[in-house]
Amino acid sequence: MHPLVSALEGSLIVSCQAYPGEAMRDPRTMAQVAAAVVEGGAAAVRAQGLEDIRQVAAAVEVPVIGIWKDGTEGVFITPTLEHCLAVIEAGADILALDGTARPRPDGRSFAETVAAVREHFDGPLMADCDSVESALLAGELGVEIIGTTLAGYTDARPRTVGPDLELLEALAGRLPATSALVAEGRIHSPAQAAAARATGAHAVVVGTAITHPTSLTRWFREAVTDR
Repeated sequence: MHPLVSALEGSLIVSCQAYPGEAMRDPRTMAQVAAAVVEGGAAAVRAQGLEDIRQVAAAVEVPVIGIWKDGTEGVFITPTLEHCLAVIEAGADILALDGTARPRPDGRSFAETVAAVREHFDGPLMADCDSVESALLAGELGVEIIGTTLAGYTDARPRTVGPDLELLEALAGRLPATSALVAEGRIHSPAQAAAARATGAHAVVVGTAITHPTSLTRWFREAVTDR
């Protein structure tokens, strides 16, 4: 297992993202958020967008998992080889990309994209997967981090209320020793994070429940007003 990935065992990774049009949608703000979560113990951070990656990488000393979301439909998380190389150039320590079998904008398959990236980058890759099949394929291709990021966001699996513990359980112990299973997606409480870890996750990624005050405020407002 890659040393950078091995060091993340039993840790919390925090995704620091804001969406277009939101008050926090500024790379400087995301860099400050990243620094704040590192102060709280985050072992790595996940950043979206090239300028965010640059500024977050400058603000923290922990590994930065970089993605570039382009679009809103189909494959849009670091969807092409061009996006992958740009994320690497921006300073990501770990490159994350869509790990599903869906068609990609540049016509390459996931396997072809991974092979092409390896020609330029010797750091770890993270595959954002949606099913047992996509996760196992990523493992066969030597991808170092297998995330459950897209479980419930494609047609491959139904969306669970919390993290997809059933998918984690199905994958635990089935990946190569060089690949780490990381839980991501709809982890909204410490109890859910602990459950994901107990189900076999090498590490746990939390985003919205820590770094998205718009959603947090909405949850509390609904709890107060919807009575």
